[in-house]
Amino acid sequence: MVGLTFSCMWDIGVNTWVWTSPLTDDGLAALAPKVREWGFDVIELPVEQPGDWDPRRAADLLAELNLRATVCLVMPPGRELVAADTVAETQDYLRRVVDVAAIVGSPVAAGPAYSSVGRTWRIDDRPRVYRELRANLRPVVEYAAQRGVRIAVEPLNRYETSLLNTVDQALEALDGLPAQGCGLALDTYHLNIEEAQPAKAILAAGSHIAHVQVCANDRGTPGRDHQDWSALLGALGDAGYRGPLCIESFTPDNAAIATAASIWRPLADSPDALAVEGLAFLHAAAAALAR
Repeated sequence: MVGLTFSCMWDIGVNTWVWTSPLTDDGLAALAPKVREWGFDVIELPVEQPGDWDPRRAADLLAELNLRATVCLVMPPGRELVAADTVAETQDYLRRVVDVAAIVGSPVAAGPAYSSVGRTWRIDDRPRVYRELRANLRPVVEYAAQRGVRIAVEPLNRYETSLLNTVDQALEALDGLPAQGCGLALDTYHLNIEEAQPAKAILAAGSHIAHVQVCANDRGTPGRDHQDWSALLGALGDAGYRGPLCIESFTPDNAAIATAASIWRPLADSPDALAVEGLAFLHAAAAALAR
C-alpha cells in the first residue's frame, strides 16, 4: 500500500435520505446544523424532483455552516436512457440536476443515470445497449463538464437493475465519454453483492471513481457488518480517490424510496445513531490505516 495519511484523506458525508424523503427547504434547515455539529464535512442532497428544495437557499445555508454538498440523482419509473420513449425527458431531468449541483457547489451528480431503479430485463445484445446509453448520456455529460460537474454513474445490484451491476460493466458502458464530465459512483452495498472481490473492483475503477457512498452490507451503520473495511478503504486510498465518503441509508417513511431500496425493518437504533456511529467508525477505520 502506498504511504498515505489515511486519517485525513477523506471528508465524511451523510445523505439526507437517512432521515427524510423527499428533501424540503425546511427539512434541510433542520438537518444541516445537526449534521455539522456532529462533525460531518459534507451533506448529500437528493434531487427527487427539481423544485423540492431551493438550491440557492441551500447554498446559503451550507455556506453559513461551513458544510459542503454533494448531489445525487433519482431514477424512478419513467426515467430511462435506453430502450424507452422518455429519453428526452430524462436528459432534461439530468441537466436540471447538474444545474442544482453547480449551484450548491457539488462536484458530482451521482446515481444510476441510465435506467429506473427496479427495471430489469434480459439483455441479449449488451454492446448495442451500451452504445445507446453512451449516445444518450453524452449530451448530458458534455453539459455537466461545461459546468464543472461530473455525472457519477452508479452500478446497482442485480435486483435493482440488469444494465450495470459491476465496475467492469460500467467501464465498458461509459468508455469514450469525456472523463471531465463522467465517472463512476461506487456504493459499498452494491459492491458487496455484485463484486467477487470488492477491493479489486475498486482498484480497477481507479481514476474513474468520482464519488463513493458507504453503508453496512445490510444498508445499516458502517462497521456493524461483515464488510472488510480495511481492504475497502485501503483500495480507495491506493486508487487515488480523495473525494468524500458519504453514508447512504434510507428512511422507511417514504414508501416509494423504501420499496425501491427494500427497507422492510429498522436498520439502526435511530437515524441519528446510524449517522453518528457511522461517522465515528469511518474516522477510526481511516485512522487505523494510517498507523
